[in-house]
Amino acid sequence: MRSTIAYGIALFFVLGIFSCKNDPAQVNALTKKDWRGAENLPKSGAAIVVCNHLSYVDPLTFTHFLYNNGRAPRYLGKESVFRVPIIGRVIRGAGQIPVSRESKDAVKGLEHAIAVLKAGHLLGVYPEGTLTRDESLWPMRAKTGVARLALITGAPVIPCASWGPEKVLPPYSKKLRLFPRTKISVLMGTPLNLDPWKGRESDAQAIEEVADFIMDEITKLL
Repeated sequence: MRSTIAYGIALFFVLGIFSCKNDPAQVNALTKKDWRGAENLPKSGAAIVVCNHLSYVDPLTFTHFLYNNGRAPRYLGKESVFRVPIIGRVIRGAGQIPVSRESKDAVKGLEHAIAVLKAGHLLGVYPEGTLTRDESLWPMRAKTGVARLALITGAPVIPCASWGPEKVLPPYSKKLRLFPRTKISVLMGTPLNLDPWKGRESDAQAIEEVADFIMDEITKLL
């Protein structure tokens, strides 16, 4: 059961990367776009884009938005997906970053993400670390990883909100609803001001505050 779900997650992840890269029309054929705020996306250089997490197809629809506006993101993803035969190799080769949460290897994901940002790439993060479990689909509390990344690297953090993917594939469901075409909304806000916490990347309280601040700013966009 778990392997089937993991395979499905990975498959959508791969489809998101390659359909957006090779033929965005494939995504257009299945969804209607409602995109706003793309002028806030840096044209180049390191940046962290953060978004709420509603559905396993989020990486597809969010990558579509980012790629069509000139940036190809790397993502932090669950390490278990990278162990799926063939697909794990593909997404690793595409530059995606495995994260083993709550294990001794978690630091490797953080180090990899820092290297990605230092190389000037765009990093996509779902701060909740999993699909929302809220009955009304509101965002949950953020994990602290994105806050650590932001404070360590100084990369700008750009909040985004998305809604609509949950109608294509409801949270924790395996039943796709491809028709009728669903409107996918993405709203990108302005970069967050993290100056009050600058230089406090070793302060546990500051990290918690930044994580909460990032999630609050995402929620305001919904």
